[in-house]
Amino acid sequence: MRGRSARPRGWRPQTLRGILVAVGLIVVALVVERVIPPLTGAVRVADGDSLEVAGERVRLDGVDAPELHQSCGEGAKEWPCGAEARAALEALVARGAVSCRPVDEDRYGRAVSVCSVDGADIGAALVRQGWAVALGLAYRAEERAAQAAGAGIWSGRFERPAEWRARHPRPAE
Repeated sequence: MRGRSARPRGWRPQTLRGILVAVGLIVVALVVERVIPPLTGAVRVADGDSLEVAGERVRLDGVDAPELHQSCGEGAKEWPCGAEARAALEALVARGAVSCRPVDEDRYGRAVSVCSVDGADIGAALVRQGWAVALGLAYRAEERAAQAAGAGIWSGRFERPAEWRARHPRPAE
């Protein structure tokens, strides 16, 4: 057995390390799920990407919908896209049981969350229907599909919600 390692064939330290990291991530996810249970209960929609779940204010993670008082289009073709985005979110949450998993908190104290209705991702559905734009890398494929289909806000001219908010700042509370 000269020159042969006692290690099994195909074994590498990186493989064991990768397995340990994966197991650790699974354990952390299970612990977090038990420590921070998902938000469930009665739902009230505030605007196109904000809602209340069991009295807790929630902002959908990874999406930005037109503000409630925002209009899209221009001139005679202007329409209340913010109100329609809200209506789209109301229609989605009316489909069944809503569950939100908080991932962060925003500057207004809302739980930034990934929410689903009967297991379907609400953020993905809003972007796919054209009622929100994707933030970061999440939901980019859904945004491209909505844009190509001319769905929702992609049916004409619109100002991105962040740009609209910059031009229409909230009054100090």
